[in-house]
Amino acid sequence: LLAVPLPAEPAASARPALAPPGQRVAVAGDEAFAFAYPHLLADWRKAGAEIAFFSPLADEPPRADADAVCLPGGYPELHAGRLAAAARFRAGMHAAARRGALVYGECGGYMALGEALTDAAGVRHAMLGLLPVATSFERRRLHLGYRLAEAAGGLPWPGRLAAHEFHYAIVEREGAAEPLFRVASPEGAELGAAGLRRGRVMGSFLHVIDAAAPTPRC
Repeated sequence: LLAVPLPAEPAASARPALAPPGQRVAVAGDEAFAFAYPHLLADWRKAGAEIAFFSPLADEPPRADADAVCLPGGYPELHAGRLAAAARFRAGMHAAARRGALVYGECGGYMALGEALTDAAGVRHAMLGLLPVATSFERRRLHLGYRLAEAAGGLPWPGRLAAHEFHYAIVEREGAAEPLFRVASPEGAELGAAGLRRGRVMGSFLHVIDAAAPTPRC
């Protein structure tokens, strides 16, 4: 991933708010997971959700009573060794999944939920192993563009969503799991399935921006 700004936030008056994924939402926030949209967090707070940040790089687990845990996008490939060695973070994520919390990852967060991440130097690092996907930066390929996405299940966001994809990772291996999203281009051309879902653990390379307007304004 490059250090470029994410797309501009839509004006509050022009968008319906997305519901929070839980009442107590733990959100990863540090150099590895830095791409959470402020307007979404503000909407969730406005809807009554409690937002509690934690730092995987500081080996912090999500709060033990969280009913949703979010790993935003970011740069896990630059910190993969530290994430692989973060025992308390890893244990806390597995505990959240075992107790049935909704565990959701976007882009870098999705890669962290997977089995392994190979960095640009070709070093393979064990990730959380909560989703059957392995990713690599050894042979990079740009994936870029706005998307329309519809959750196939698991997320409290009905209807079409405006989303953005920007990453250089490739998928080395993808195991059996339900798809998370059905995806189309902004013009409506179907692009197939994206992401994975196993029970209440789910993620994809998409950064969800908001509910899609009739003409998406991402």
